[in-house]
Amino acid sequence: MSRHLPSERAVALRARLSRARLYLCTDARERQRDLPDFLDAVLANGVDIVQLRQKGLEAREEMTYLEIFRAACERHGALLAVNDRADVAQAVRADVLHLGQDDLPVPAAREIVGGDMLIGRSTHSDEQASAAAAEPGVDYFCTGPVWPTPTKPGRPAPGPKLVEYTAAQRVPRPWFAIGGIDLGNLGEVLAAGATRVVVVRAVTEADDPGAAAAEFARRLAG
Repeated sequence: MSRHLPSERAVALRARLSRARLYLCTDARERQRDLPDFLDAVLANGVDIVQLRQKGLEAREEMTYLEIFRAACERHGALLAVNDRADVAQAVRADVLHLGQDDLPVPAAREIVGGDMLIGRSTHSDEQASAAAAEPGVDYFCTGPVWPTPTKPGRPAPGPKLVEYTAAQRVPRPWFAIGGIDLGNLGEVLAAGATRVVVVRAVTEADDPGAAAAEFARRLAG
């Protein structure tokens, strides 16, 4: 029976997830050429989870960047997330694998990454949010996009109503609002019932990414 108990690593990762409030998606900063410094700045100022999201990377190139992410996460006690690729997540010892609606089914991903790694899901409707809230093997989910975002061109934005719906379900599983969230509209997202958010441009394109992350963290702490 003991073989079915969660490992110490799984328990620790899920405890860290339960405390997480600020989730950042970023590219590899190829244009700015400042990836290590950028990661240190945002992780030191309240980012709890960081994901490399850059389409078109070959697996070897993605893994090279993720080693920089891995080292920064270890320095700051943050969770490292990999987008879509279960094989890459397993290879770089990621803490989190995030899956979209059209990615690998969760059971198949679990076969690759094992039972310890956190698995997240993207949801874009009331029905998908309800499903992810109960889906076996899922540790958290994201709901949105709250507002239109260039990172997902053409995807309809359900608006704050999807956040309100999810909050009203009183889901015990952690969930994050995502999509077009910045410091100007964060108050509306919190008023809709979110306590955790995923951000992209509001930090990656800020004049001072560390300061932007710190302000998000402060306001999310309540």
